[in-house]
Amino acid sequence: MFDHFLETLQNKIISRGGSHLEIPAGLESEHSQKKDSTITSWLWEVPGFRRWRVTRLDAGSKLQVLNSVAYPDHSLDHPLMGIDLLWFGDRKKLVAVLDFQPLIQDPTYLEQHFTGLKSLNKQFPDLNSEETMRSFDPNQYFSPWLLFCRGGADQAEGSLPKAFDAFLNAYWDMHDAAAEQGSKLPPEEVKRLQISYDIYSAERDPAHGLFTSHFGKDWSDRFLHEFLFPASHQPA
Repeated sequence: MFDHFLETLQNKIISRGGSHLEIPAGLESEHSQKKDSTITSWLWEVPGFRRWRVTRLDAGSKLQVLNSVAYPDHSLDHPLMGIDLLWFGDRKKLVAVLDFQPLIQDPTYLEQHFTGLKSLNKQFPDLNSEETMRSFDPNQYFSPWLLFCRGGADQAEGSLPKAFDAFLNAYWDMHDAAAEQGSKLPPEEVKRLQISYDIYSAERDPAHGLFTSHFGKDWSDRFLHEFLFPASHQPA
């Protein structure tokens, strides 16, 4: 289901000079005999980004997951990039979240960085659902213009592939513009906010329960705190 999305994302990372970073031992890949599923992760260092992680869970026709978060260098205060795609094959159900995840909700900050995402929000009306996400506060680390959908095959095979490519291009455009303009927040404040993001996300991440059901609590706890949100053990 998500092969094209993964390939597109990885190719764009490579084209921007991405290089692999080491993943904590034992977290690169895991297979569940019980669920007949495999989870594989990649970690990248990309110019302008200190950390860009990608995870794919493949449970065949039953479940497909693609998740990615990009953390800019502390010298850049622009939003993180967040991707969450889930396909539940038995129910033909898609859950998709694509967002520029803001460090702060200041109106000037949002005006500076979100022109591209605002445009996509209007361009893809079936991916701009006003339904709220159930595990997160939409007013913290999420933008008002995120692409969010609880849909089905029509969205998964129709609008989502086009929106995904356009989303990645818009994020790169935003990054390039922000790098040229410079950061308004000092690096130490960006670092603090990114740590707070990890702490906040680790406490609420709905995928942790999903991973636990496939790969067990011990492995999933390590995956949550050592790979997905490695700063979650630090004080905010």
